[in-house]
Amino acid sequence: MEKRIALLTGAAGQLGKTIQVLWSESGLADRYELHPVSHAQLDITNASDVAGLFEKLNPAVVINCSAYTAVDKAESDQINAYLVNEQGPKNLAISCAKRGARLIHVSTDFVFSGAFDKPIPLAQTTNPAGVYGASKRAGELAILEQLSDNAVILRTSWLYSPFNANFVKTMLRLMAEKDSLGVVADQRGAPTSTFSLAVAIFKAVEKPKMNSIYHWSDAADISWFDFAVAIQNRAMTAGLLEKAIPINPIKTSDYPTPAARPAYSVLDCSKTEADLDLQQFDWRTQLDQVVQKL
Repeated sequence: MEKRIALLTGAAGQLGKTIQVLWSESGLADRYELHPVSHAQLDITNASDVAGLFEKLNPAVVINCSAYTAVDKAESDQINAYLVNEQGPKNLAISCAKRGARLIHVSTDFVFSGAFDKPIPLAQTTNPAGVYGASKRAGELAILEQLSDNAVILRTSWLYSPFNANFVKTMLRLMAEKDSLGVVADQRGAPTSTFSLAVAIFKAVEKPKMNSIYHWSDAADISWFDFAVAIQNRAMTAGLLEKAIPINPIKTSDYPTPAARPAYSVLDCSKTEADLDLQQFDWRTQLDQVVQKL
C-alpha cells in the first residue's frame, strides 16, 4: 500500500525536531511518509509557495509547527507576528480545504489573559494580553473559518525540549554561570514537554473525526520558580551541573518585560484526554526525560 504524505512545517523548531525523532516509533510511519520542511524550505506566509508545495506533494495531513514565538519582540514587530501566526495558518488551511487534507495546528495558552484560579476550560472566552497571544488567536480563527470540519487546534503551554532555546535550557545555562538566580513565582501554569505534545499530535492524526480546538499540557499547576527548582534538582542528579545555587522567588513586577504574561494559564485538558484516549503525562516524569536526553 502506497504511503500518504504527512507534511510537517516548522521542522527546524523544537517541536518539529521532536516529531521527526519520534515519527518512526509513532505507529504512523507505516501509513504516512513524513515530509519535514523548515522555514527556509517553505515560507507559510507566502500563499503561492504553500499552494505550489501542496500541488507537488498532495499531503493527506499537515502538522503545522511553524510559529512566531518571540513573545516580547512581537510587541514591536506586530506585522511579522501576524504574518506567521495568522496569515501562515490561513494559507495552510486554504490549501488543505482545496485538497481534502487534515490540519493539526499548535496554538498557545497566551490566547488567555491569565485572570483565573483554576484550569481554563475550552469554552472560556479568549482575551489575549499581548500581540503574540492575539496573533495566535487570529490564526485559530482563520483556520476555523477555512477548515472548521477538518482541523485540530491544540493549545499548549510552557513548551520545552532538549532542542533549540527554551526555559529549561536557559535555566541550566544560567545556573552554570551565576551564583544565584531570581525566578518569577507569581505566574502559574503547566510546563509541557515536546515529547508529550508530539504524542498528542500523533493521536490526533489517528482520529480523523476529531476537529476544533483542544487543550494539551503536562499535568501540573506550578510557578516558574517551582519549575526552576525542579530543573536544578534533576540536573544535579543527572550530573549536568557541578553545584547548586540559591534560587529566589521574585514577583512579576520585579522583572518587567515588554509583553504581559498570563498570571495563571493551566489548561483544562479533560476533553482532550477523553477524545484522544490519552492521559496527561506527569510534568516531573517529562522533565526527567528531557534532562536525561540533555
